[in-house]
Amino acid sequence: MSRRRSAQAVYDARPTIEGAGVRLRRVFGFGNEHAFDPFLMLDDFRSDAPADFVPGFPWHPHRGIETITYVLRGDVEHGDSLGNRGVIGSGDVQWMTAGSGIIHQEMPQGDDGGHMWGFQLWANLPAAEKMRDPRYRGLTGAGIPSVVTESGATVRVIAGEVEGVRGPVEGIVIDPEYLDVTVPAGAEFTHTIDPDRTAFAYCIAGGGEFAPEVPLEDRQACLYAAGDHVRVRAGDDGVRFLLVSGRPLGEPIAWGGPIVMNTADELREAFREYEEGTFVKVGSVPER
Repeated sequence: MSRRRSAQAVYDARPTIEGAGVRLRRVFGFGNEHAFDPFLMLDDFRSDAPADFVPGFPWHPHRGIETITYVLRGDVEHGDSLGNRGVIGSGDVQWMTAGSGIIHQEMPQGDDGGHMWGFQLWANLPAAEKMRDPRYRGLTGAGIPSVVTESGATVRVIAGEVEGVRGPVEGIVIDPEYLDVTVPAGAEFTHTIDPDRTAFAYCIAGGGEFAPEVPLEDRQACLYAAGDHVRVRAGDDGVRFLLVSGRPLGEPIAWGGPIVMNTADELREAFREYEEGTFVKVGSVPER
């Protein structure tokens, strides 16, 4: 029998400061990451005030995770120890697998009007993949397919599948699904999700009912309980949200800032290597 997913918990994105002084909102992470396994953190860095984001995220290390940056508006300049340099523009996605170690920087620039809208999601890597070679994937907005469902919802498919259309991100260990869904006023969007997967939705515009008797509005998230599908009904102004799911790892998490391993010893080793200059296994330490 089909079972609609109910809400396990609802979260408000809370203000925090990261990087060199970037003001953003943290949806989850640093305390409730086990509930979202295999996802570790989601940050919302939407702002119309350049002072909130221009300080940026100067050179810093990552190991043991994947970072997924999705930009709706504005530009983010980036560079890394693999030699990649470029700009993540409006509609683009950067999917970076840190693996054994990468050093990078992300410097939000905004657009001509001073707007910078985007999100960064962290996904964990299993123990067997934490020391794999790092990998970078830059996806332009034009390369991300959109689907219009029978109910009138528009879905950008970054990863996963909707009505036979697959997103460009594949070959990821946790088999993630990452959808950007817009539902017109009063319409419904229903999507099948395997019962064994962790799933959450994050509202980014408008509002609606995301689970039985659970309304969400902008900057609120719903972590779903067990079930085989989600159904979202848009309110009077329509609704736009990110729908994300993945296969949980069920492994210990040892988290120290930008590095996530399985044990405290592995974490200490990573920071020691960073201090000694042996952190990067593939590529070279970038000039600061």
